[in-house]
Amino acid sequence: MNLVLPEKLNTSTPPVIEDARVLVVIGANGAGKSSFGKDIISRYPEHAIGISGMRSLFISSESLSLKTISADRSSLPMLSEYQMLTLRLQQEEFEAAVNYKETSKHTPGLEPPTTKIDVIQRIWEKMFPHNRLVRKSGFFELVSASRDGNSYNAERMSDGEKIVFYLIGAVLCAEPNAILIIEEPEVLLHDSIKNALWNEIEVCRPDCTYIYLTHDIGFATARSEGKRIWVRSYDADEQQWDYELIESNESYPEEVYLEILGSRKPILFIEGNDSNSIDSRLYPYIFPDYLVKPMGGCQKVIETTKAFGQLKNFHTLDSKGIVDRDRRTQGEISYLREQNILVPDVAEVENLLLIEMVIKTVARRLMKNPEEVFVQVKENVIRLFEKDLDAQVILHAKHRVRKKLETTTDRKINTVEELAGHVEMIEQNIHVYEIYEEIKTEFESYISSANYPQILRVYNQKGMLPQSRLCSIIGINNKESYLNLILSILKDNKEDAVAIRLAIKESLGA
Repeated sequence: MNLVLPEKLNTSTPPVIEDARVLVVIGANGAGKSSFGKDIISRYPEHAIGISGMRSLFISSESLSLKTISADRSSLPMLSEYQMLTLRLQQEEFEAAVNYKETSKHTPGLEPPTTKIDVIQRIWEKMFPHNRLVRKSGFFELVSASRDGNSYNAERMSDGEKIVFYLIGAVLCAEPNAILIIEEPEVLLHDSIKNALWNEIEVCRPDCTYIYLTHDIGFATARSEGKRIWVRSYDADEQQWDYELIESNESYPEEVYLEILGSRKPILFIEGNDSNSIDSRLYPYIFPDYLVKPMGGCQKVIETTKAFGQLKNFHTLDSKGIVDRDRRTQGEISYLREQNILVPDVAEVENLLLIEMVIKTVARRLMKNPEEVFVQVKENVIRLFEKDLDAQVILHAKHRVRKKLETTTDRKINTVEELAGHVEMIEQNIHVYEIYEEIKTEFESYISSANYPQILRVYNQKGMLPQSRLCSIIGINNKESYLNLILSILKDNKEDAVAIRLAIKESLGA
């Protein structure tokens, strides 16, 4: 069906989604998702139904929907939506049993009908494979699948078990072609079942339109066949919403995009894949006002930061990236900084921990003489660099040659003769020995002048921190202990934290 959406800010007519079957409305708490759902219900009062698993467990005069799935309540005591549903299902079960009994008298061998409770039981037991739902006269019992399992009345189910029962039943009881407004479809559901449950439910009722109101990023991205709307805010006086339809983009994972939009904080894309990397542990304390998102390799950081920056008019959030310097040329670094991608004045993230101010601040915290500690570490690092000189020169020369090859071969070639001539020209124009000698002379000058900052800028050596003997000099166990101490200082957010944060930000040019 074609679905008319609520009033959109700065738009004369409400947007329409064609052939809507699954729509995921996502936004931060308080952004106006529930009001968004209520507005759709008011537009389609004959078809739209509000379903809330959490609210179903409590007796309340309020409901998400303007129309309920329940029968007339006037003659019934105060019951929750969950209790009302079980009564309705039991009544249907009783009527089906009576009809089957009477019909089978005249039709021997008649197959019993499949009731809604049959469908609920099948899906429910699929979600909870170690339990069974047993139907008895007037009530359900939950039975463990284990041999010595105890049974107990359905009222003693966990809230999660009740919600799964309710959600399946609520959808099954909906009128044909209903618009289902489902608030917090993931609430109290374990990650292992929340998407599987709704997959099963959608298959059971393919005639319905599903509109999920959620702030769960994982759930939103899992509804892969649906359309997604990000709700920024709601103006209650004007009854208008600031929202956008989210289009997919190959430059960044949709899950990352939704997480960023929901956070409402500026975003900092960094290298690294997990929470244990130095990048992921350090940068959130250096940039506490940013949502820090690891993206894996440096190329992914570059692609994502550029793509996100191009959509700033849509999401209005500031975004930056950080990539290691590695062996990048000054031209490469200047280009990246123009794209809002920060590049530190040290070769890699580990080297940030060896910045002079960081070492001195930690030494002072441990009651060591900061000047003496730094002098010893500096001398050790210079000796290490001198020992690794040839290997470091080769690494930088390889990178520079590769970049020259990339820029030189980036031209249109139509014939094999042109290709052959082009290869000869490359050999004539890329002077490997000159590049090598130039880099070696530069690095030797850093050694002779004891230029510690320049050595940190070019020295790619992940074992440098332990080999510098910094940890033993200041009296701690290892590199991990040193990092944890820095993080604890940053968490305290006092004078020492300000000094470390400033030193690292200056290195990043932030």
